[in-house]
Amino acid sequence: MKLPSEFEEKMQRLLGDEFPSYIACYDEPRYYGLRVNTKKISVEDFRRICPFEIRQVPWIENGFYYNGEEVSPARHPYYFAGLYYLQEPSAMTPASRLPVEPGDRVLDLCAAPGGKATELGAKLRGRGLLAANDISSSRAKGLLKNIELFGIGNVLVSSEEPGRLAEFFPEFFDKILIDAPCSGEGMFRKDKKMVKAWEEHGPAFFSKIQKNIILQAASMLREGGMMLYSTCTFDPSENEEVIAHLLRERPEFHVCPIEPYQGFAPGRPELAKGADPSLADTVRIFPHRMHGEGHFLALLQKGEQAPKKGSEGKEPPRRRSRRLPEELEKFLEKLKIDLSPDRLDIHGERVYYMPEGLSDIRGLRFLRTGLLLGELKKNRFEPSQAMAMALRAEEFDQVISLPCSDERVIRYLKGETLDVEDKTSTAQKGWHLFCVDGYPLGWGKLSGGTLKNKYLPGWRWQSL
Repeated sequence: MKLPSEFEEKMQRLLGDEFPSYIACYDEPRYYGLRVNTKKISVEDFRRICPFEIRQVPWIENGFYYNGEEVSPARHPYYFAGLYYLQEPSAMTPASRLPVEPGDRVLDLCAAPGGKATELGAKLRGRGLLAANDISSSRAKGLLKNIELFGIGNVLVSSEEPGRLAEFFPEFFDKILIDAPCSGEGMFRKDKKMVKAWEEHGPAFFSKIQKNIILQAASMLREGGMMLYSTCTFDPSENEEVIAHLLRERPEFHVCPIEPYQGFAPGRPELAKGADPSLADTVRIFPHRMHGEGHFLALLQKGEQAPKKGSEGKEPPRRRSRRLPEELEKFLEKLKIDLSPDRLDIHGERVYYMPEGLSDIRGLRFLRTGLLLGELKKNRFEPSQAMAMALRAEEFDQVISLPCSDERVIRYLKGETLDVEDKTSTAQKGWHLFCVDGYPLGWGKLSGGTLKNKYLPGWRWQSL
């Protein structure tokens, strides 16, 4: 692979004696990874049912390598059930090292396409709030799909400039992840087009953007909160220097050690203005040291540990207490989970289940607040695809589950009507949660022994 001479010279200065090993890794095959969705399935259970060969990513508890030359995990029903996310192994690291706890208010500031946001949401276990933002509205739509596929409902998905977002959420979040836009030097082996992009917009271009973003994010973090900054590039101006800039401009922040792994390389304080020794606690991932493409991580804390905020700040808009439509009440009776009535919100035909403690966001450009439960039609309620993905099979009173080996599973994902008489001889007509091996895929409406397919058209299995 032909690399720009300027880049090679920089990497030789950065790596010294390790440079030949780094260059040699470009002749090695790339590594493919998947990350298990622990909101839906345990790592142990996934190992048991996984239909293809996997091996552990040693520094990621729920991360695995697979052979991308031999298998296509995105062409398996388990992918459509949201049991895993396909993600480059080193890119799994940032979300794994941000210590998110259930009940936290978490922001993923540059979130599309969702690899890190879906892991943060899984860590919340349905409690607290995941705010996932991307400045590009088209990319934010893909982000929303991945969040819904993972069954995460306690969300705000927005498409705003970070500075605009900061106006709505001053000192609001407990945890923030910034996987910053960067020159992508760690992606050269994976995607050769990144080399040309680097030549057009290199580290100096992105460093200015990153310094603005990290200061805007800092204003949204509460006292005692933690922020993780990451890039998939190697240039010190996008890494150590951005963290040094934050420490100079916001002296209340300090660098925290990151959970170690033997392949991690320490940050390089001497490469940043001021040479703050704490920058040695940041982490560099190089592809010649680990089986991944490359990353930089810095974990930061704002001040010292402080109690979490309750409902301080902007009050959420009060929802009118009113009787729910009869068709909605009848459907909700089929659920075997408790929903808090004061968190149900109806906008026109659409019914949402709102996250806890979400501030007033009127004026913010967003794609979704909370879990879309479904739509009120004339004398009926139609549950959403997002709701199906957020449920477990045992949480709905009428379920049809087929093994992944049953050809009707693929036919369902293609949107076809199914004959399921062998599975429904005693079942009542109406809405059924359709599952593969007990993991929800979507809805169907049963009449006799026929299941009318309600799988979301935009998500359907596409023939090769």
